Amino acid sequence: MAFNFSGEFAVPKTPEESYDFLTDPRRFCPLLPDYESVEIADAENFTVKVKVGISHIRGTATVKLQLAEHQRPTRAVYVGKGTVAGGNVDLSAIFDLRPQDGGTVVAWRGEAQIFGRLTSIAGGLLEPLARKNLQKVIEGLQMAMGAPSASQGAATAGREVLGDRSGS
Repeated sequence: MAFNFSGEFAVPKTPEESYDFLTDPRRFCPLLPDYESVEIADAENFTVKVKVGISHIRGTATVKLQLAEHQRPTRAVYVGKGTVAGGNVDLSAIFDLRPQDGGTVVAWRGEAQIFGRLTSIAGGLLEPLARKNLQKVIEGLQMAMGAPSASQGAATAGREVLGDRSGS
């Protein structure tokens, strides 16, 4: 089951300040819903742990992420693989930054492909949960990066569910 989300928001920080925030896992990982910890391997690789609870599946998701592309101050691309009881996930997150009116517009795209028993057990619950948690992350990023009101600049997240058209 695949999910694609995208949107954009504006913050009063410069592109350089925004880039520095988005490429520092110590700063942005604690904004993840149900965050537990982050372990930094090096400047481009880290592992984040978050609690998960979907249907009857409870536990900790461990996601290894890599800053695969970084062009300061305009672009940061993460790719990663994670495991959780009953499934695996491949994901990517892309942040494109552009200056605007003394601040920065952050255009973002995220993709996740979920595999395993998790999709059959929690199938229809995954997309709404992903949407809800993603909105929390975006609102947290906006607030942490100084946006005046996260609700005013709320991301317009579009979705496409691939591989499971029956419940759409």
